[in-house]
Amino acid sequence: MSGKLAQSTRSRVGEAKASVVTACSSWPNLKQALQVRNSLAQGESGYIDADPDWINEDLEPTPPEKRTWGFKTYCLFYFGVSFGNWTLGSTMVGIGLSWWQAIVVIFVSQTIASVAMAFNSRAASKYHLGYPAISRAVFGMYGSYYFVGARAVLAAVWYGIQLYSGSGHVGNMLRAIFGDAYKNIPNHIPESAGITTKGMLAFFLFWLIHLVFCFFRPYQLVRFFWFKGFIMLPAVAGVFIYCMIESDGKVNHTLPQVSVKGGLGWAIMHGINSGMGNTATLITNQPDIARWSKTPNASIFSQLLIQPLAVTLSAAFGILATAGINGKWGLELWNPWDLLDAIQDHHNGSGARFALFLAAFCWTCSILGTNIAANMISFGSDAALLWPRYIDMKRGFFIAQLLGFAIVPWKILASAEIFTTFLSGYGLFMASVVAIMISEYFILCRGNIMTAWLFNPGKTNVHYRYHRGWNVQAVIAYLAGIALPFPGFAASLGATGVNQAGNDLFYMGWLLSFCTSFAAYTIICKFWPTRNQKLIREQGMAWEDSARLSLDGEEAATPQAAVDGDETKRETSV
Repeated sequence: MSGKLAQSTRSRVGEAKASVVTACSSWPNLKQALQVRNSLAQGESGYIDADPDWINEDLEPTPPEKRTWGFKTYCLFYFGVSFGNWTLGSTMVGIGLSWWQAIVVIFVSQTIASVAMAFNSRAASKYHLGYPAISRAVFGMYGSYYFVGARAVLAAVWYGIQLYSGSGHVGNMLRAIFGDAYKNIPNHIPESAGITTKGMLAFFLFWLIHLVFCFFRPYQLVRFFWFKGFIMLPAVAGVFIYCMIESDGKVNHTLPQVSVKGGLGWAIMHGINSGMGNTATLITNQPDIARWSKTPNASIFSQLLIQPLAVTLSAAFGILATAGINGKWGLELWNPWDLLDAIQDHHNGSGARFALFLAAFCWTCSILGTNIAANMISFGSDAALLWPRYIDMKRGFFIAQLLGFAIVPWKILASAEIFTTFLSGYGLFMASVVAIMISEYFILCRGNIMTAWLFNPGKTNVHYRYHRGWNVQAVIAYLAGIALPFPGFAASLGATGVNQAGNDLFYMGWLLSFCTSFAAYTIICKFWPTRNQKLIREQGMAWEDSARLSLDGEEAATPQAAVDGDETKRETSV
């Protein structure tokens, strides 16, 4: 057995060596070797006038063998991603809500968020396309670059910030193992850097852990998300129970509160907006998650059931546990890694350290999974669109990994308060994008996406060329959606001259942006439809009719049949 393994290994090494030698023998060979896989190169494509510079396997529909996520997987995935919202309650309490009001507001905001997530995941779960490909269908072949590129930049920044946040729990584990030997590591990094030597060690270790996951696509991570979903509840519940016992169940808030003009009503609206902003990335990212679904409904009902309950429960644990322990010990803690550090300051025995190690390990896995789902996958998908011939999702993961270190997230969190405020408030921009995508799919196009045309940037693309590659109607609706809350958003970044009405509109930011863009786009297109919408009406296409003709729809025909079907439509429309 070992001889066969050694022989197989030598054979693979020899093949890899020969490939490298061939690639380096000439510039054309090197360029060919660097290109990523797509169905055009494999002779499998049935797409119409597809350009090899606009296609790769991660932009194409997910093939059936990679649709590995079922209802149970999505339930555990959403539970694992959502149950880590320990600190969400700090925002709610900070704007003037009581602990129970904060819990109610969180539940309301997450219920709204789960409905938006369900709607935004339908197209992906039916056609198995990611966010970048669906963006082409909605915003145009060139317009999609803005909406995908903007998300990619934000995903890269959040990826680095989550790396740094998770490193706090890696530090908890190192301290639980090595005790004072880790705690007392001398610092050799200047104070102006915003990080210590032991902090850099923890960050680098967490960065290395992420590096391992860069080699896997989401359909290969089913077991990891199952594992993450199972371990979070006992860890969070254990810390909560400890804090309640230690504080004798007394909740004593120590967080500073910010007065919101207009009374309780506006404080509630501000809280709902903050809750929606907390989930804005996940709402936008739904296509990149739902595309791996075995059935169209597997991802939809799971998020409707799990998302509101998991976020509300974890945030409630965070509010009550931290407020109780702060009152008992006279501290002002909120981050869970600071809480675990404080617990070890009070209980440094071997049993306590083992329990703290387990809790920190579970939280580390939670942040790791959330960072992969919310930021790594989205950046990898976006990078695959920005340079399809040479960058696929996995190469995008490695780029995100490098950027996560390059942006020095500890400096952002330590000194750039305005920048972090901007990141927290960008949900209003994403709300407009989601609104337009939902309106396009459910109302204007009757659930029809012409998959065969998503990789043709030329003038022959009768469906998604729009106006020189831009869906002008969508751009107008997008600008309308962000216009109303934008002055208040600018005021939150320090701009002056914004009246109270402007601030009030910002308190309704996500909902206002969503409703405005949804209404604007729907009304505009009723009177000024895009060419794609006209063709769908003229051909009398019913709900999700094109799924029966798409290359990878639920009732997919053969590639040639799909082409014949689309060519027939093209002749009819022309």
